[in-house]
Order: sequence, then structure tokens, then C-alpha cells
Amino acid sequence: MNVAGPQERVQEFLLRHGLMEPGEEAILSPLTGGVSSDLWQVSLPGRTLCVKGALARLKVAHEWLAPLSRNRVEYDWLQFAGTVAPTQVPQVLAYDGQAGLFAMQFLPAEDYPVWKDSLLTGQVDPAAAHAVGDLLGRLHSASTKDLSLPGKFGTDSNFDALRIEPYFRVTARANPDLADRIDVIAERTAGTHLAVVHGDVSPKNILLGPDGPVLLDAECGWFGDPAFDVAFCLNHLLLKAIILPDHTAQLHSSARMLLDGYARHIDWEPAPDLTARAAALLPLLALARVDGASPVEYLTPEQRGQVRNAARDLLARPAPALDTVLKEWMQMAGAPAAGATPMKEQTR
Repeated sequence: MNVAGPQERVQEFLLRHGLMEPGEEAILSPLTGGVSSDLWQVSLPGRTLCVKGALARLKVAHEWLAPLSRNRVEYDWLQFAGTVAPTQVPQVLAYDGQAGLFAMQFLPAEDYPVWKDSLLTGQVDPAAAHAVGDLLGRLHSASTKDLSLPGKFGTDSNFDALRIEPYFRVTARANPDLADRIDVIAERTAGTHLAVVHGDVSPKNILLGPDGPVLLDAECGWFGDPAFDVAFCLNHLLLKAIILPDHTAQLHSSARMLLDGYARHIDWEPAPDLTARAAALLPLLALARVDGASPVEYLTPEQRGQVRNAARDLLARPAPALDTVLKEWMQMAGAPAAGATPMKEQTR
């Protein structure tokens, strides 16, 4: 049996949904950066768009299988988010559940730089972090008021496969002395259902557009714990501090500005409840990015050890306040340059 390749699959999809005309040539250019999907820039006469399809096995060293239904989840999330912040998510052009593909507008890099790229080159702008927090808070708040969304995003098994298993359970198996603590956080996260969670609020999925940040890659969409999104994004600012010790002050300010932009929208629960859950999640997510199924690619072995020691130290204690987690982490990261006392070293 002949199995159509990407070129044929995408072209048939585009023809079926009227996004290209018979006889036109579609040039597919693979886009990189993600591990969970195939993403192509599709160049057509006079126009460019993107097509995305989910993968059954993610592109990481550790075996990581995930349901293809997350393609539909992302489409639903983009539809929801487009009603709240239409200029801050890509416009969806077509969706085909049978093919497992959807098309969306192409956002050129010269107009929409990736936040991760800016951070890695030392361009740390706290105002950008504030705008990200504001966008995330608006989305979370709006989702708590739409009674159709708990059912539409009742994707607990999807979130378990994409986040709880690879980030929580894999990390617990690598750190058995902390497994009980990690299990408590995992159960609390999985059992909290308050808002539509994006699930991958990472700087690699955030473009700095002319109308504010643009949020991509919502395959993990889930009606669950909004504190997960907050901690997930903050974690990337903590990790950047490890490789940018001279920028810890700006990264600390960015983290606080993100929280400030977000906090003004918390109207579904007391803010201290959410920040307490985020404070417990944050060191676990940091540890997961060195000991989980999806380790970050830019840390040296020495830096991975630095992250592991600091995260384990924080996890082993009763959860500090979120401000305390941020302050202690940034002091540790900046210690070689600033002379601050690092957290005590832990053995694995």
C-alpha cells in the first residue's frame, strides 16, 4: 500500500480546504524547534502559510508517546484564544481532523522574533515578560467564565501523557528520595480544574510581535491548574539565569514583572492560593528539565548539576513563597559574579 509523504498529504489537505488551487505548486520547508509535531512553512504563489501535524512519538531520546488527538486540542485552543486576544495568536485557516492537520497564518521572523532567541543572546526586557503575564492572565480569566470550556478541554489523559508522566513521574523515578513530594504535587496539579491551561508557555513558543506577544503551540491544552502555566514560564527565566549569570537582575525583574502583569487578572480564586501552587511547582519543573523526559538542550553538564542541586534543595523543604523561590534562585545563579552564597549542594 502506498503511503503518501508529507508533500502529498499537505497538498491534498490544502486543495480539499480551498487554500490552494489545482495546478499551483506548494513548496514545503520544515520548521524546527519543537519535538512533538511536524511543522511546515508552505510557500504558494503570492502567499505563505503554516501547516502542522502531530507526531505519535515525540522527537526526544527518552521514549515519549502521546495521543494524536492533541492536534484537535490545539485547534480548539487557538479558536478560544482568538476570541480573547485575536492579534496574539495565529489565525487558523483550516482544520482537518481525519488528516490530523491544520493550517494557520505564517508569521515572519523579521516581524515576530522568538522570545527564546532574544533571551539567549542576552536581550532581557522585563516589559516583554510583563506583556506575556498580561496575555496569560487574560486568557485564564476569560476561560473561567465560559461554561462550555471544561467539557471541551476535559483532556486529562492528554495532559497526563504530555506533562504529568514526562515531567513529574520520570523526574520522580530519577530522584526516588523526593518521589513522595513529587507525587503530592502531581496529584494536586492533576486534580485542580479551574481554567484553560496552555501547557507549554515557553519562550520558544512566544513571538514578540508588533501587537504584543504571540502565543503558539497549545497541544497540551487542558482545563486544569492555571498555576502550571505560570510556573512553566517562570521556570524558563530561572534556567536562563544559569547560563546568563550577568543578567540575573534583569531576569529576576522579568519574573516579577510577568507575575505583576498576570496577577491583575486573577479573579477566579484568591491570588495567594495560586502563587502557593506555583511556588511548589517551580523547583519541580526546573528539576524536570534536567532529569525528566525533555531536558533543555543549552545547559552544560556542570550547569545541569547546578540546576539539579538548587531544585532538589527547594523541593526538599516545605514550599517557600514564590518570591522566595525567585530570590534564592537568582542569588544562586548570580553568585559567581556577585559573590552571593549559593544554595547548599545536594547529592543526587
